[in-house]
Amino acid sequence: MPLRSPRVALVLLWLVCLVWGVEFVLVDRAVEQLPTHAFNALRFGVAAVAILPLWALSREPLPPELRGRLLATGLGLGLILFVAYYTQTEGLLHTSVSNAGFITSLNVPLVPLLGVLLWRQRAAPAVWLGIAAATAGLYLLTGAQPLALNHGDGLTLICAVAFALHILITGRYAGQLPILPLSLVQLLAVAAYSAIAQELSGEPPPDGGWDAVLWHPAVIAGVLVAGLLGSAFATWAQTASQRLLPAHKVALVFAAEPVIAHLSAWLVLGETLGPGGLAGAVLILAGMLVAELGDRTPPLELKPLDQPVAAE
Repeated sequence: MPLRSPRVALVLLWLVCLVWGVEFVLVDRAVEQLPTHAFNALRFGVAAVAILPLWALSREPLPPELRGRLLATGLGLGLILFVAYYTQTEGLLHTSVSNAGFITSLNVPLVPLLGVLLWRQRAAPAVWLGIAAATAGLYLLTGAQPLALNHGDGLTLICAVAFALHILITGRYAGQLPILPLSLVQLLAVAAYSAIAQELSGEPPPDGGWDAVLWHPAVIAGVLVAGLLGSAFATWAQTASQRLLPAHKVALVFAAEPVIAHLSAWLVLGETLGPGGLAGAVLILAGMLVAELGDRTPPLELKPLDQPVAAE
């Protein structure tokens, strides 16, 4: 059964933020043991395997006339996700955590901006106000440091653009293609791209060999949580929700992810937020409320797959 309630869609996106925020610590510990490309290949491979039985049980149809478009869209979205995850990780090696956190969060204002430039999508003034408040909050939350742009910042900016494009393109095609098959192709694509990248990287096996590392508790926990929840559930929830919600609203909800990440770091690692960080968190939540309460745009109309939804 497809989602039919925008409120349920918002709840699902909030759950995705919760998963992403909590999994941050697990993923961080897993990639200390395993190369990033190898971890992503495992993570997205597990996610794809998890989607298969759900598709079989759902009996979601895949009309023959949609198969070519679904394959092309899924491979394209998977490539964008692969680029986003790679540039985010590689950028962190060459810049500060605060710079990387803020530049990655620029996908929030980039979503409506690219929507206007690429497809002339419009957002209400309250949405722009909410996005401005959330962006300012993200800057405070990630350290409020002056940006001295370097190679790592450039890579991280590519990551932000990739995440913004993924949200926009998902919103454009989510109503035209079956949700679970589209999610499955994306996940398989990211796993395949990551496996190829790991093979081409020429990195030597981890200390102790692959067998020892793959059975490390941190790797098992990271792969299972990130694969089943942070990838399989998150990809399905985002794709399903974007049949009902505009892209800018999805981006604003995802702006809450660093707030949850900081809360999980506080609970697990004992890290604390200073006054600037707390002010940033408040601004993010205030921006989401302003955009939600001030946006009078009606929810997207859910149509059957033989009546494609044209993105506005």
